[in-house]
Amino acid sequence: MSRDFHLWLRSRRAAARKSRLAASSHAAACSPGPAGLSHAYPFDPRYGHDLQSLCAIEPPLPPEGFAAFWQERYQRALRIDPQPRLAPSQHRLQGFCVFDLEYASTEGFPVRGWLLWPTSRVARRGFVLGHGYGGIESPPSDLPCDDAVYVVPCFRGLSRSRRWPISDDPNYHVLHDIHLRDRYIIGGCVDDLWTGVTALLQVAPHTAGHVGYMGISLGGGVGALGLAWDGRIERAHLNVPTFGNQALRLVLPTVGSGVAVQAFAQQHPQVVETLAFYDAAVAARFIQQPMHVAAALFDPAVAPPGQFSVFNAIGGRKDLFVLTAGHFDFPQRVQEERRLQAALKVFFAPL
Repeated sequence: MSRDFHLWLRSRRAAARKSRLAASSHAAACSPGPAGLSHAYPFDPRYGHDLQSLCAIEPPLPPEGFAAFWQERYQRALRIDPQPRLAPSQHRLQGFCVFDLEYASTEGFPVRGWLLWPTSRVARRGFVLGHGYGGIESPPSDLPCDDAVYVVPCFRGLSRSRRWPISDDPNYHVLHDIHLRDRYIIGGCVDDLWTGVTALLQVAPHTAGHVGYMGISLGGGVGALGLAWDGRIERAHLNVPTFGNQALRLVLPTVGSGVAVQAFAQQHPQVVETLAFYDAAVAARFIQQPMHVAAALFDPAVAPPGQFSVFNAIGGRKDLFVLTAGHFDFPQRVQEERRLQAALKVFFAPL
C-alpha cells in the first residue's frame, strides 16, 4: 500500500505541473485581479497558477460506488425528524428576529445554531448557511436577502455544537474517524446540512421550492458534498470551498487543517480510500442546481487548484466570482466583499 501511495502522489504532482500549462474557455470572462500580494509564507499560495491554468484543471473522477454511497447516506438523513427547538437569543441583528436553534441530526447528534426570521419583510424563501473551520460564535450579518429565513447550524463538534469526544480544534476535528469511510466526521457535517434543510422546512414549510445554501471554506466543501444529492436546495453559493481534489490537497504545501491531513496520510496511506469519497470536486460533478462559486487566485489554507477543481467539475449553470485572495487579508478585501455581496443578491433574486 505504501509503495502504491507514493506512486499515486508522484502521478498527482505530474498532473499538477501539467495543469499549469493548460488553457481555459472560462478565463476570457474573468478578471485576474492584482498581480502581486506580499506574504511571508515559505511557499507560493498561487502554486504557480494564473486564472487561465486554474480554470483548466481537470477534476478527479468518482471512485466506484461514490454516488451510491452518498445517495444512501442522504436517504438515511431524510428519515430523521430533527424536531427543531427555538428559544429567544441574546444576539441582535437588524431586520431579523434571532432565535437560538437546536435540532437533532443523524445518530441523535444535537446540532445548535441560530434561526433568523425577517421582521421587515414577509419571509418567502429560506437558506441554510455553512461556516468555516474557524467556527462561528454569532449569526452573520452579510446576508443576501432580507425576506428569507436563515438556518445557521454549527457543524457537529464545532462552536455551539461542541461535544466530547470530538475536538473543536480544526487540526484534530478534520481527523476524527478519518480512517472510517462511513463514520468520518465530515460525513456527519453533511448530515447536519441535510437535517438543517429539514428543520428549515418544518419551521417555515412555505419556503419549500425556495431554499438556497451558502457555505464558506469548510461550509463550501460540505455544501458541495451535500448539494449533489439534495434536490430540495434550488441554488447555492460556495466560497473558497475546501476538500476539492483531495489528491492535490495531499501534496500541495498549505497551512491550517490541511497540514494535519497530509501528516496523517503520510503515516496512514490507506486513508486516501476514505478521502476519495469526501472529494468536493468529485461531488460537484453531480450537482445540477445553478451555482455561484467564489474561488481565490491566492490562498495559503485552501489551495486554489482545489477550489477551481470544484468549480470546473460543475456541469450545469455556474457563475464564477474571482477572489484576489482567500484566508488572507489585503487592502482591497472590503471592497471586494461588497462586490461579492452585490453579485449574490442578483444570483439569488430568482430563488
